[in-house]
Amino acid sequence: MYADGPRTLREFVETTWAFGDRPFLISGVAGERGYAYGEFFAAASALACRLSDTYGLRPGDRAVVAMPNRPEWQIAFWAAQLAGLVAVPLDPRWTEAEFTFALDDSGPRVLLVDGERLPPVADWARKAGARVVVFHAEDHRRAPEDHVERYEDLPAPDPLAAPPEVEARPEDDATILYAARATGRPQGIVATQLAQAGAARNPRFHAATSALGRGAVPGQESAPVTLLTFPFFHVAALSSLYAAMSAGGSVVLMGDWDAEEALRLIREHRVTNYAGTPETALDLLAEADRTGDRPESLRMLDTGGSAPPHDLVARLAARGERIEPYNGYGPAETGGAVMANSGAEYRLHPGSAGRPTPSTEVRIAGPAGEALPEGETGELWLRGQALARGYWRDEEATAKAFTGGWFRTGDLAVIHDGRADVVGRKAESAEKAEKAESAEKAEKAESAET
Repeated sequence: MYADGPRTLREFVETTWAFGDRPFLISGVAGERGYAYGEFFAAASALACRLSDTYGLRPGDRAVVAMPNRPEWQIAFWAAQLAGLVAVPLDPRWTEAEFTFALDDSGPRVLLVDGERLPPVADWARKAGARVVVFHAEDHRRAPEDHVERYEDLPAPDPLAAPPEVEARPEDDATILYAARATGRPQGIVATQLAQAGAARNPRFHAATSALGRGAVPGQESAPVTLLTFPFFHVAALSSLYAAMSAGGSVVLMGDWDAEEALRLIREHRVTNYAGTPETALDLLAEADRTGDRPESLRMLDTGGSAPPHDLVARLAARGERIEPYNGYGPAETGGAVMANSGAEYRLHPGSAGRPTPSTEVRIAGPAGEALPEGETGELWLRGQALARGYWRDEEATAKAFTGGWFRTGDLAVIHDGRADVVGRKAESAEKAEKAESAEKAEKAESAET
């Protein structure tokens, strides 16, 4: 556990007020406003007071956030944290049936959505008696019902107003993140305030080790400008946001992925860090090669969400060592990247998941859960401050995945010199073994018949 870190997300976000007029949220969509840190905190505090004082919501109540990557998404999410609520980010691309499943499952008392998301959730909100705040409601200038409010109609935030006086305890739930499962229905992953505070601290460690690897002094470099292409409801986006907010950095947002538009935004805003999937990173480099564009400001290519392809290093090597490769490893159950591979080590070992943060323990487990020695392959188990407490209202799944404080990732890995190299999935390995055994039995049966 981080001894000197925040214990709740409210503690974490309150410190960002000190960044004042520094740009925080920069929209890549023409006509959309951005927010400096002070403006953002004032807006989040004002909405938090409305949720708490006007709506009567109390710590532990759930607040759904469903909209694309717009600056107001962050206002909604952090307002929920300042009010002591449990934020439930949902995929804005879901169908009405998918929204209904997650709403029935999480039971929110307030929905913070944009105008396009209002129709698929409106019936559920009316029947459940949940309040709704609609952002960017150009097509809903008049609230159709008393329980629906347009965010644009609310009073302007007071820049000197404080958030509501509510207590968020470290052991309280902070977020429920829904992840796709083989069953076809998403599953809610519940993280406490202490866990999310640990997840917010991990990127600071990754940034410090990255700086040391470059021969720089941690904390002495200029604040990053990050082009964030992960969808906000994804755990990788939270990791990237935590990293930027810890350093007072700016976050440039874009809509649907478009490599040409990404290069334009990098040039326009002097972006230093790119954050996205390995696939979009390769697409970005390919577009740069095609057009001859050399984004001179870019210093880091930060990927996550899936294993990085080995040719990513070769593509970067062609540009020298100006752009540092970085890949984070960590599912939603661990609060995002609890291991990272960057810089020179990434170039030498591009397939590695990297090294863990100080608040993360790693075990390579054998069939009985025993710790295997370095060099042997087994299931990757993780535990630490950022670990989720389990699955929302699913004790059976929680007991199966979380054992004695450890999370069983289902990945097969091996440790080499302190690095964890992920070599496959346990389920895939078991399936291959089962197929091989079946083939062997069939061969023996055929031989016996002969």
